[in-house]
Amino acid sequence: MAPALATAFSSMPLSIASSMPSSLTATATATAGATATTTTTAGIVQEYAPWPAGTTAKNITVGQVVGLDRRIEAEMERNGIEAPRGYTVSWHHDARVERSHFGPSHPMKPWRLHLTKNLIFAYGMHRAMRCARIRPATEQEMAAFHAEDYIEFLKTVTPENMQDLNLVKYNLGGDCPVFHGLYDFCTLSAGGSVDAARALNGKFSDIAINWSGGLHHAKKVEASGFCYINDIVLAILELLRFHARVLYIDIDVHHGDGVEQAFWSNERVMTLSFHKYDKDNFFPGTGALDSYGPRPSYRAGSHFSLNVPLKDGIEDADYVWLFKQVVEPTVRIYNPSAVVLQCGADSLGGDRLGCFNLNIEAHGACLGFVKSFGLPLLVLGGGGYTAANVARLWTYETALCIGAHDLRHDLPAHAPNRDVFGPDHTLLPRLSDTTRRFENKNTQQYLFSLVQTVREYLRYVERSPSVHMDYVPPGIDRVRAAVDRELDERFRDSDDGRRQFERGTGTGARGQLAA
Repeated sequence: MAPALATAFSSMPLSIASSMPSSLTATATATAGATATTTTTAGIVQEYAPWPAGTTAKNITVGQVVGLDRRIEAEMERNGIEAPRGYTVSWHHDARVERSHFGPSHPMKPWRLHLTKNLIFAYGMHRAMRCARIRPATEQEMAAFHAEDYIEFLKTVTPENMQDLNLVKYNLGGDCPVFHGLYDFCTLSAGGSVDAARALNGKFSDIAINWSGGLHHAKKVEASGFCYINDIVLAILELLRFHARVLYIDIDVHHGDGVEQAFWSNERVMTLSFHKYDKDNFFPGTGALDSYGPRPSYRAGSHFSLNVPLKDGIEDADYVWLFKQVVEPTVRIYNPSAVVLQCGADSLGGDRLGCFNLNIEAHGACLGFVKSFGLPLLVLGGGGYTAANVARLWTYETALCIGAHDLRHDLPAHAPNRDVFGPDHTLLPRLSDTTRRFENKNTQQYLFSLVQTVREYLRYVERSPSVHMDYVPPGIDRVRAAVDRELDERFRDSDDGRRQFERGTGTGARGQLAA
């Protein structure tokens, strides 16, 4: 693609606001002429580079912009892209997140968001969605989950002063480096997910997308696995203001440990993670099948954390079958009123840190199945370390969200950075046939056993009382903790004793008022 046209793509003037939402033109104008991208052949490093001299937003003609606008319209018609009927999709994004840089040798490349945005624009999908520029999360919003001293540390630390600070205390350094703009990256990623949740709460949209979110490893007081602020937890807390129960589903290749840990004893959130599990050799080493929540089984949250641990090399048909066999009864029994889906792209075949053999269509089939339940849906990004494939996947899944199921496989000729997707320039390459193909160690017997065990755990959920949201007495968490402690001491294995004790104290150990 010619540099001039590429610049026009990211700097459309407000004179053609009718062809792009104002929030998008504002974002595009803010990034005009700032950066372009080049690729290197040295492994995973893909860096930003300036536009060639003389190519700036100032010398882009109206004719070039109008010409691009017509190409986008033609692409929309060619692919049957239009606003979905009967529901609304919102897309939350910001070019400032794309400019973040973890370091030249770090596998996390926010540049993948830039590629994703360009493909979404090139197909014209932005015209089928309500588009919103991300508002950075405030300290108060992040403190809904994270410790205030941790937030202050992220706000303060820089590459220049980090030698004088205690990085180890908050697990910074190594996988979670300190880089320029770290705090801004955190607030934008978190703000996008919080605002997307608010869009669902306010019925501004039925499906809300934030591809810069999904950072599921971050803990309350520390960074972990390339994640600093857990935007997912913050978004779920926001959803819980209006929804009695929220189901969180994670299809990243890594276990969603940070989200599970945050809601470990909270029955208003059920976490369900499909991931590679190897306690000693694969990060984070958590998410075993029998890790289903607090024990013993009468404790609050027991059987509300479901894990589907997989082995190397799972294939499309097996993965989609397993996903449906687990998700359908989970939704039916738990009966959530909202769903959060983390769409980590490192579960794709050929990912530099992954070990599955999934193609884009299979990954997307999982999103399509969740969408079919018709519940308010928050769609987030996550892992993914082969940037071009991440962009392909999230573009494809954006299309599924808006109901565009028949995209042509050849990428639009006017898409910026189209060379990155060479040599075939297709949206749906065969990723299961890459040189990083893994032997499938998931036998049919093993997959059946996973389904059987998860469904057995769900039997405990069926007996769980529904959530009452009218009034929560002050200090109920302290009362519940005291009840649980005394239960452990006096009625460890007696259901009859438990009911007797609840009637005597006037509160259930699961946080409900006792009858």
